[in-house]
Amino acid sequence: MANIHTPIPSLKLNDGNSIPMLAYGTGTAWYKNGEESKIDQGVIDGVKKAIELGYTHLDGAEMYKTEPELGIAIKESGVPREKLFVVTKVDRNVGDIESALKSSLKKLQLDYVDLYLIHQPWFAKTGEELQSTWAAMEAVQKSGLTKSIGVSNYLPQHLEAVLKTAKVVPAINQVEFHPYLQRTELLEFHKKHGIATSAFGPLSAATKAKPGPADDYLAALAKKYAVSEGEISLRWCVDQDIVAITTSSKEQRLSDYLRAATFKLTPTEIKELNRLGQEKHYRGFWAKWFDENDRS
Repeated sequence: MANIHTPIPSLKLNDGNSIPMLAYGTGTAWYKNGEESKIDQGVIDGVKKAIELGYTHLDGAEMYKTEPELGIAIKESGVPREKLFVVTKVDRNVGDIESALKSSLKKLQLDYVDLYLIHQPWFAKTGEELQSTWAAMEAVQKSGLTKSIGVSNYLPQHLEAVLKTAKVVPAINQVEFHPYLQRTELLEFHKKHGIATSAFGPLSAATKAKPGPADDYLAALAKKYAVSEGEISLRWCVDQDIVAITTSSKEQRLSDYLRAATFKLTPTEIKELNRLGQEKHYRGFWAKWFDENDRS
């Protein structure tokens, strides 16, 4: 089992705040289809175990309906608030950012979050709507309800619209990212404007998207570093300055994922994994907004 004190590397954001580069997510497997008010003890236990193992970056969202569980777990963990990096996102209540964030904070039993994200850009019919919503995000940051603000699932055209009127450049854009969806154009845009990238679904090449052209290489790297293919996938993100978000209900797996903080891939290995990944296209989330072969 990984040492629970394995230090997780951090990435400095454009606003001066730092974000831990390995995160525990409360979506996907934990996503609640039923009533939000029906508490899922499994989520609470999963988050508490993650915190105990050393995860401090906790990723939530209004959409997941697991903010109440995340709040209970944080409270019961006994870890000081300032030692945690808590993220949540707005979606269905995007029309009233301040009320949405206050509602999330109430469920999380927190006075502020470290990072608040707009979950997706497709709520907006115009660039002006993206801009006015971003202005509301700037207002909640100014009021102290969140330390950093950012977006999720935004494409270059959405970011361009926002940046035309933004007083604050988004700190981060959280997107699906893995060897089979490398988002080259988007990442170049991020780099140009100082926007960090965080990845959801980073293990897809090692899990959901098999079989694929990267299978043998992932297996060979896993053998070389004595880790799993999932941990290679996480390190591949970290080595490219991309925050990786993953989740599991299994303690051993969560512990193992922390080993991604204990080694580095070589530039040649990253380049080869990138090359192999470009031979296949796989998108596991938000597919209805994209053409089948759209890699943006």
